Formats: sequence, structure tokens, C-alpha cells
Amino acid sequence: MPTLTTTRRTPRSVLVSAWAVPVLVLGQFSMLAIVPVALVLVGTWRRPALRSLRPYSAALAVIYATPLAIWILRPDGAPSLSKDMHPVFLVLIVAAAVALLVKLHTRPTTSEELR
Repeated sequence: MPTLTTTRRTPRSVLVSAWAVPVLVLGQFSMLAIVPVALVLVGTWRRPALRSLRPYSAALAVIYATPLAIWILRPDGAPSLSKDMHPVFLVLIVAAAVALLVKLHTRPTTSEELR
């Protein structure tokens, strides 16, 4: 009978991107955060083992896309997304990223991830 090890096999791109989102947003590089948000969203939707993270990554993407769309559509917007974003959106984006990170680090390990 083969022995199964119980290790988490989260893609490094998803893990690093999930940590990068709150760092970039808090560091006033909100426009650059589009890359890690997209990587987290695509990474969680492409891997069946990360199915439990899909609602969290989708919520993060929607919350991030809201101030981005407002910034793009406003004719009198600030020159950068960080300066135009309302502080409530900053808090919501960081909270969604933290919730994703908590779920990512506390999710149960299954043998399905080893495939």
C-alpha cells in the first residue's frame, strides 16, 4: 500500500500573489496590484485542489475591480489609483486579501492535491 504524504501543494504564484496584494495596496501601488489579483484569480480557478479558495479570490477581484472601474470611468479622477481610491476600498481590499490568506494557510490538506 503506497504511503501518501500530507503536504500542501499550493502554487507559489498564488501564494506570493496573495501576499503581494495587501502589500502593494498599502504601499500606494494599487495599480500594480492588478497583476497579483489576476494571478490569484486565475490560479484558484485553474486548480481543482484550490476550489475552496475560489469565493475568496472572486471577492478580492470584485472588490479590487470596483475602485479601478470608478477611477477609469471618472473624467476628473486623480492621476493614480492610489490617490483616487476611497479609504474604505483600501480597507476592504486588504480585508479580502487577509481573509484569502487565512483560508489559504488554514485549509485542510487532502490527498487530492497530490495529483
